[in-house]
Amino acid sequence: MTQFTLPPAPSEVEAFIGEVVTDLSAASSGVLVNVGCKLGLYQALADLGACTTAALAEANGIRERYVREWLANQATGGYVAYDPEKQTYALPPAQTMVLALDQSPIFMAPAFEVAASFWLDEDQIIETFRSGEGLGWHAHDHVLRHRELLPHRLPRAFGERVAAGT
Repeated sequence: MTQFTLPPAPSEVEAFIGEVVTDLSAASSGVLVNVGCKLGLYQALADLGACTTAALAEANGIRERYVREWLANQATGGYVAYDPEKQTYALPPAQTMVLALDQSPIFMAPAFEVAASFWLDEDQIIETFRSGEGLGWHAHDHVLRHRELLPHRLPRAFGERVAAGT
């Protein structure tokens, strides 16, 4: 049993709980980034410019209710901008480069698929900790093995040295 010599200060506990909540929020929002990519929502926002939830839903052939909820999440996280006077959403230039322009040297949208694949590898990772045998790239979930992120995107974003692992 763990023994504490001094109880933690309430402010320390609150600060750590804040970090945990932030991590949980990021994990949940990561799924919604994948959803936005797969449905073409970021690309549509980049193409349309500032638009209403109805216009974005219509442009993508999906239900407005879910687009509205997705946009609320994305605006809260700073991924999209919201204009309360006009009730429109827009993808700012920096977010466009990172989430919508697949030829951008800083296009990061596929990274969320990589993060998702680690959850799918959780049992194998646990076994690796126990066995010490390692986990080769070939053994990871197919999403991680087949993404072009490592060989294709990283050299453009960070240089050949990072992509080579040196």
